[in-house]
Amino acid sequence: MKLISVNVGLPREVTWKGKTVSTGIFKEPVSERVTVRWRSARRRRSLNLEGDRQADLTVHGGLDKAVYVYPFEHYDYWRGELPETELPLGIFGENFTTTGLREEEVNIGDCFHIGTVKLMVTQPRVPCYKQGIRFGRPDMVKRFLASRRTGFYFRVLQEGEVGTGDTLELVSRDDNHITVADITQLYVRDQDNPELLHQAAQLEALPESWREYFQEQSRRQDVK
Repeated sequence: MKLISVNVGLPREVTWKGKTVSTGIFKEPVSERVTVRWRSARRRRSLNLEGDRQADLTVHGGLDKAVYVYPFEHYDYWRGELPETELPLGIFGENFTTTGLREEEVNIGDCFHIGTVKLMVTQPRVPCYKQGIRFGRPDMVKRFLASRRTGFYFRVLQEGEVGTGDTLELVSRDDNHITVADITQLYVRDQDNPELLHQAAQLEALPESWREYFQEQSRRQDVK
């Protein structure tokens, strides 16, 4: 498992469908080592990589979405799906482009060391319309979620520095063994799985908003 690119970017204003939109989805690789710092959550500020910010902190960033990770292995899939589109590292808005760490292999709650940083897997990414802006095509949001190649978020447990070429060391596996792919499957209602739904609703490593969503879905199943 390896970190092959660290990508950061500051919010910029772009025109989309006739309106001016501020977005931080435009990330570019950096060659130097990057500090991951803790910032106050009380003011809705997030854990950030140095030189990286989100435009709308009501839906992006925060403790449970501090660092976005995308597997490099998915780039080949998207080259086939989008042959006319250039796919530089960081195009999916990810902070870390990695190898050897796919959604079906990573549990919610797994902890990793990268460089001198300690991180915990929290949730898959659910794309918003700004991914359509990055790719210049409104259908990208639907295609991204349908692909199940969502990537995932890290929560930062320990500050430090990371850099391209760092290895990802698994520190601990979550005992519930619910993967990122499992959570995406439940979210898109890929199949009826009441047992998994109930387990996800109780999964402490999953952010509260996700647990509440699955609890509501579980209640609805119970009354059918």
